[in-house]
Amino acid sequence: MATRPGPLTEWPWQRLGNFKYLVMGPVVVDGARRVVARGWGDIDLAFALILPSLLLRMAHNQIWISAARYQTARSKHRIVDRGIEFEQVDRERGWDDQIILNGLLFYAGYLAIPSARHLPAWRTDGAAVMALLHAGPVEFLYYWFHRALHHHFLYSRYHSHHHSSIVTEPITSVIHPFAEHMVYYVLFAIPMLSTVYIGNASVLGIVVYIAYIDFMNNMGHCNFELVPKWMFQVFPPLKYLMYTPSFHSLHHTQFRTNYSLFMPFYDYIYNTMDKSSDQLYESSLRGTEETPDLVHLTHMTDLQSAYHLRIGFASIASRPSDSSMWYMWVLWPVAWLSMVLAWVYGSSTFVVERIKLGKLKMQTWAVPRYNFQYGLSWERESINDLIEKAILDADARGVKVLSLGLLNQAKQLNGGGELFRQKYPKLTVRLVDGSGLATAVVLKSIPHDAKQVFLHAGPSKIACATAFALCERGVQVIMNPKKEYDMLKSQIADSKASYLKHSSNHTPQIWLVDNIDDKEQKMAPQGAIFVPISQFPIKKIRKDCTYLSTPAMKIPETMQNIHACENWLPRRVMSAWRIGGILHALEGWTMHECGDAMMHTEKAWSAAIRHGFIPLTKA
Repeated sequence: MATRPGPLTEWPWQRLGNFKYLVMGPVVVDGARRVVARGWGDIDLAFALILPSLLLRMAHNQIWISAARYQTARSKHRIVDRGIEFEQVDRERGWDDQIILNGLLFYAGYLAIPSARHLPAWRTDGAAVMALLHAGPVEFLYYWFHRALHHHFLYSRYHSHHHSSIVTEPITSVIHPFAEHMVYYVLFAIPMLSTVYIGNASVLGIVVYIAYIDFMNNMGHCNFELVPKWMFQVFPPLKYLMYTPSFHSLHHTQFRTNYSLFMPFYDYIYNTMDKSSDQLYESSLRGTEETPDLVHLTHMTDLQSAYHLRIGFASIASRPSDSSMWYMWVLWPVAWLSMVLAWVYGSSTFVVERIKLGKLKMQTWAVPRYNFQYGLSWERESINDLIEKAILDADARGVKVLSLGLLNQAKQLNGGGELFRQKYPKLTVRLVDGSGLATAVVLKSIPHDAKQVFLHAGPSKIACATAFALCERGVQVIMNPKKEYDMLKSQIADSKASYLKHSSNHTPQIWLVDNIDDKEQKMAPQGAIFVPISQFPIKKIRKDCTYLSTPAMKIPETMQNIHACENWLPRRVMSAWRIGGILHALEGWTMHECGDAMMHTEKAWSAAIRHGFIPLTKA
């Protein structure tokens, strides 16, 4: 919101939440009535394109969002090198409000203006008139209205909402209070309504004009420079007719310069051109190569995770992953398409985020594969090839630490990363699975006064380390499967072996689990505490039991550019395995923590606390 919200700040359908699209109901009903009465052949093109054009605009904007987030994570051409936080994502969640408004206004105009009906598909003279009217009245009036918005009275009541975003994203361009948007639509209506009344308007002319506005708006706020220098060299006057992302970014950082809409010549005329515009353009285009200190290697999880990535749908990524939401199922064709494309064309990892903690620079790379593919025996070799390629790429670039996330560290896949360490003994990048800190988090989640725990887990690295540590502490560890019990029994010291017990009917209150089905959960006593020891959460079916989070910690406030949730974890919470890699980079530890090697749990825990990571639960 603006610092002092004025009248008509709130959008009329703001309180409807995700049901705001219902306001387009009259358009849909009217369209259905026309089809039933006249058939598809008699539907006016201008009316028929109202809804499809809105969907195309949403797709156009989403492409810009994903491209900008991908480029600002990996590209050297970033303009403003600062982070985006959850507050900005929440503020910009309603970027589609103006598209809904656009649809309603077009529908109202179609009904109210007889000459707006039965327009031809295209008229070149009408498009030329629209271009001239935009360059003249629209750009001129916008310039002075924009300057007025920066007067304290209007700025505090309206325009400060837009300028709350110092680091812009494409959708920042349309984040304005309702009243401000209405003025913009009056301005943009000048070319469209003029051609309608003149008689040379066309359906595609109007659609193309709106697409031009969207394109320029998105480009100007994308925060990476993409306009090539040769365009201005071939046609020098273009610098007065088209702005660049770096030109408009100065308006968001300096506030009192570069007021123009898309054509900077009014800033030249009225001497409001920022003197550093050309210099920033040159430096942003040239860019600066950056090598991350740490790379976290993750992968897709379920099909819906494609749009939970921060380069996917921004508002979805800013919340914990939840495939039960109704709109997640509406988007299932997108999920399937992305999976097929990733499977067929995904020949390397891709960058999904870039974060900072002090001087430590981090990137997250994703393997373009999903959970179910990791379980296919014929896919293991190709997945390992992708992981190996990422490791060698990181090593060649001088990355210090590469942490293996989720199933990329699976023992049955590559021995928890040991396969690559053995294959490339001269690796300078350190491979880390974060098991030391993950074990520490599990141990700290168990109450200090606990005397017994039930270990319901396979022979994983975390399960073994946790069992050994509990036995050392004098806590009795009860297991049911005889095979896993015998394996652990053979590895534990004789002096502590008595604390490991096999039992099929004794079930303590504290359950350490990695994978458990509904039937097994029902065997737990009332009031049981389920402590996950794997990276994947437990399905919650018991209301009389307590479910703890998967091993994770809250991140320090100084960690920047965090505006997406890590899978199912809450905001600003990170898995212990991933934090383990961060600690290796921060502390400069030189060991590989993969395969059977594990960082001492107390050493990892102390380092995490020292660097500002906070436990989720207190034992």
